Amino acid sequence: MTEPRRTSSSSQPRKPASSQAGRNAARNARGRKAEELENAERRKRQSIAKAERRTTSAQVRSSEPAPTAAGRAPEGAGAATPSSYLDVPEDYRAGFACFVGRPNAGKSTLTNALVGAKIAITSGKPQTTRHTVRGIVHRPDAQLVLVDTPGLHRPRTLLGERLNEQVRATWAEVDVIGFCIPADQEIGPGDRYIAQQLAEVRRTPKVAVVTKTDTMGKQSVGEQLLAVLELGKEVGIEWAEIVPVSAVGGAQVGLLADLLVQQLPLSPPLYPGGELTDEPEQVMVGELIREAALEGVRDELPHSLAVTVEEMLPRKDRPKDKPLLDVHATLYVERSSQKSIVIGTGGSRLRDVGTRARKQIEALLGTPVFLDLHVKVAKDWQRDPKQLQRLGF
Repeated sequence: MTEPRRTSSSSQPRKPASSQAGRNAARNARGRKAEELENAERRKRQSIAKAERRTTSAQVRSSEPAPTAAGRAPEGAGAATPSSYLDVPEDYRAGFACFVGRPNAGKSTLTNALVGAKIAITSGKPQTTRHTVRGIVHRPDAQLVLVDTPGLHRPRTLLGERLNEQVRATWAEVDVIGFCIPADQEIGPGDRYIAQQLAEVRRTPKVAVVTKTDTMGKQSVGEQLLAVLELGKEVGIEWAEIVPVSAVGGAQVGLLADLLVQQLPLSPPLYPGGELTDEPEQVMVGELIREAALEGVRDELPHSLAVTVEEMLPRKDRPKDKPLLDVHATLYVERSSQKSIVIGTGGSRLRDVGTRARKQIEALLGTPVFLDLHVKVAKDWQRDPKQLQRLGF
């Protein structure tokens, strides 16, 4: 005979296993949901930082880029942009245009000329631009947002691959593409490669821009215009326009703006009046330091040079009428021999870099600056994913 199972009066009844499992599943689902939201937000921030997605008018209006000293036009210069949506004309246009081309094709100089202010660094060294820079052109009839991109090239490093990815991600999302081809150089394999890539972007209108016309005579410029026309036929591109310009001399820069605006959609302004760029001040300061460091260096060094701004803080205990901004930045190179080049004999070259950069930064921010520069070696950082991420690529 089987003895009946004894139960204790103090024991609590067991919760059904199915109920406990359900609560665990719900808790896990909430955890997964929170993780997905966090990952989505992180991807969003990274994408914005790298300018790898289009900034739509709705996104711009919701974020309302904060005015910066560096990104503001002089007082009254933004009057061309309507201050209220009620004042926007029915035929007002606003949108994005990007300049693409091989390295050293004059894209950054042209961007600065159109915006009317220096928002992108320039250098005679190729591949100076390393991230997309947005400049804003304000007109009574339109707002043209220019996206200056790195030069598209055959990559030799992981950095090069990521820069090319930025370029392709940008031109796939803008309203019009400006393909920059310098007048002083024959069309080569690099230009044909870019043209072939652009031919695959079917729906976006393309304007061919022959740059640096001030360096060549009229006959040579004419021959280059015909060569560009033939290049389009060769790869299957029907150019919306072909226009020669000189950013340095200002020739036909206004005409180019008119032609780009014609390709933009009807839209209210995307940025507040007076904004010249949405580039963070700290990034612009780092670029000015890199621009100063690029002057007079040998060909291999520009590709190995990166700059990070560690800190920008007002000096404490300074009188209000005598402010001072402390800027601490680090220049990274890939080899010890390059570090010696940047520093120079007895630190002479680094001092020159600091002097040139400080003047540019003070003009940019409108305040006296104390610039503290250090040089470090980050071995082969262009090929190291972790170091690229740390340096902002």
